[in-house]
Amino acid sequence: MWGFITVMNDVLIPHLKSSFELTYLQASLVQSAFFGAFFFVSLGYFLVSASIGDPISKFGYKKSVIVGLVICGLGCTLFYPAAEYGKYIFFLGALFILASGVTILQIAANPYAARLGKPETESSRLNLAQGFNSLGATLAPVVGAILIYSIFSNGTITVDSLKTPYLIFGGTFFLLAVLISFVELPRIKGQESIVTGTDVLQHRHLKFGMLAIFCYVGGDISIGSFLINFFKLESIMGFEEAEGSAFIAYYWGGAMIGRFIGAVSMGSLNNKVKKYLTMVAFSLLSFAFIYLITSIKNDGNAFYFEALSLKDVALFLVFLTLNFLAFLVGQGKPARLLSVFAAAIIVLLIAMISTTGIFAFWSAITIGAFNSILWSNIFTLAIKDLGKYTSQASSLLVMMIVGGAIVPSIQGWVADAADSIQLSFIVPVLCYVYVLFYGIKGHKVIHKNSTHLMV
Repeated sequence: MWGFITVMNDVLIPHLKSSFELTYLQASLVQSAFFGAFFFVSLGYFLVSASIGDPISKFGYKKSVIVGLVICGLGCTLFYPAAEYGKYIFFLGALFILASGVTILQIAANPYAARLGKPETESSRLNLAQGFNSLGATLAPVVGAILIYSIFSNGTITVDSLKTPYLIFGGTFFLLAVLISFVELPRIKGQESIVTGTDVLQHRHLKFGMLAIFCYVGGDISIGSFLINFFKLESIMGFEEAEGSAFIAYYWGGAMIGRFIGAVSMGSLNNKVKKYLTMVAFSLLSFAFIYLITSIKNDGNAFYFEALSLKDVALFLVFLTLNFLAFLVGQGKPARLLSVFAAAIIVLLIAMISTTGIFAFWSAITIGAFNSILWSNIFTLAIKDLGKYTSQASSLLVMMIVGGAIVPSIQGWVADAADSIQLSFIVPVLCYVYVLFYGIKGHKVIHKNSTHLMV
């Protein structure tokens, strides 16, 4: 659900842009409000933990997750009064509250998943969890487009079509909070250790990792935010918003495929034949799911099935094959995979900027597959060997998700200034250049009172 609700912003941005007749910069404020919450809530969390101790260590992971889900539900339900008043600023406020709940989920769930097993397979567990996050992200553009542009649109694009869908999303969050309250979750050994102060900031690889998270999230969200408008360009595909929204599912579906493959690639399965066959199976099953889910259409009256020909998605399959080969080159090592995937994204972004038509279109969509394992790999590299400081470090890393608030606004400004969506993608290129640096050099651990580097 938190993957679903985050990617709903990609559907929401062009909808609000049309409804309120916004510029690209004004429309990008959707991401500024959403990801700005990550910064302020995480900063508040860090300041509290530095003064009185880590709140999650005192409160517990389970209760923290429940609180996050309830706040998410509240943020979704506030879309109804925002639509009633018909003010753009009210939607931004509702998004800020919604994102505050997601922030709490991020701070609690990421280190919890990472620590539920052996340290050497942390990235595998995060990739598995992020795979289900991407499942929600894959469904969001399809479900969102059907609900907002077909079922509840009444034939016109207005903010009223947002009321019922977001009430449904809010109710789902509340239901999840109730379900989680009945689930027995393992308690992490040493969770009760309370840490105060700012000693965590002495770790070089964490500080570099914070900037890497800023650049990765900023680049990723910025690309997703402008994809539908990119698809609308006559020189690319000339799609309308509803049609373009469906293809966003391929972008996030690629991330889902990459994360499931990454969970296997960096997991504990030692038999290479079984590992590679499992990776192939995940790829094929995930692609089949994406292909089927994007074939479901709704004309406002009834659902029907309209599938693309395999010829239409052939280039996507070629790119996914290259993504699979990139995993083999990475050999399951987080830093190497991070470097290879960041380099691939830079190449794909340059292709988006410098080419047109179907090649630029699928280059843009395939970036999702290469983005897949960046979050988990940066996160696990940044919290490596931090022990009792892990939760504090997690709050700092989540705080840097503020890149998702800042970078899209910069790209929106560039798009307005250059009068070119296509050229504006130079902004995320710069972001991934730094991520590449972190994978090559910035992640290396320097132990306190030592110049010894650990990779």
